[in-house]
Amino acid sequence: MIAVLQRVSRAKVGVRGVESYSSIGKGLLVLLCAVKGDGDADVDYMVKKTSQLRIFEDEGGKMNRSVANISGEVLVVSQFTLAGDTRKGNRPSFGAAEGPERAKKLYEEVAQRLREAGLTVRTGVFGEMMEVLLVNDGPVTVLLDSRER
Repeated sequence: MIAVLQRVSRAKVGVRGVESYSSIGKGLLVLLCAVKGDGDADVDYMVKKTSQLRIFEDEGGKMNRSVANISGEVLVVSQFTLAGDTRKGNRPSFGAAEGPERAKKLYEEVAQRLREAGLTVRTGVFGEMMEVLLVNDGPVTVLLDSRER
């Protein structure tokens, strides 16, 4: 799995003309992509890293707290384009992205497991065109790839 985590002061996703389908305050926006071959170990990795990655500042200004530590929220949005291969030509190839049925299952599993870890989790709608608005705090943006664990 591939994910882009953005530390945000707020974020929201609009779907099908609904301007604010889901929204969060301080926390993480997670753009998530399932890659062919992903399984339970990849879900485990994403859930652990997303919930425990220390990218929020403590009282001393050091990035020493996780989203769980600050009681932050998480907005998980599916984004198959993270699997885009741009090495040839000018049109990305998305052949590495997991098929929709399996990708949706993995996406939902990550969101559910983050909830089970005690986090407040909101989501977009898998497979829909969405508008994502965010205020990146820092800015802090981190790339996770479960294949590089």
